[in-house]
Amino acid sequence: MKRTTTSVLSFLILTFVTVTAFAFQADITKVCFSPDGGCTKNIVEQINAAKSEILVQAYSFTSAPIAKALSDAYKRGVKVEVILDKSQRIEKYTSATFLANVGIPAFIDDKHAIAHNKIMIIDKETVITGSFNFTKAAEEKNAENLLIIKDKELAKAYMENWYKHKEHSDKYEGR
Repeated sequence: MKRTTTSVLSFLILTFVTVTAFAFQADITKVCFSPDGGCTKNIVEQINAAKSEILVQAYSFTSAPIAKALSDAYKRGVKVEVILDKSQRIEKYTSATFLANVGIPAFIDDKHAIAHNKIMIIDKETVITGSFNFTKAAEEKNAENLLIIKDKELAKAYMENWYKHKEHSDKYEGR
């Protein structure tokens, strides 16, 4: 009986891992690591290439180059919206204020202990994700990782989650 239970459990775990791993046939276009792995540069390049839409969810967002790239995208007609953790309301420096002041809709997700997502969805087909916070420290000091993935189905799943969080988030008006 113990051997059968172990075999069934092993089969179920293997099946779950296999199904989960192959749910999306994604094209991972870039993998980078920090410190000093070029993650910020790669994010800015993706933002600069955006044609129609950029959705952002971020826990900590203090990166001036990323904020400027989002602002530039917005000014050239790309729809940009940002959801941030509630900590961004009180941080000494945050890109939330900069983005709100240039007209980019920014929202605060305060319905969770921590809104710890670090993602961008670009043009409904590219997902940027990983442990990498959108901060100078993430690029220069922290051990972080970042994936840039092109896959419309994966982007759709991330967009559905993004919009669920937007529904319960509050508009950030800046300071």
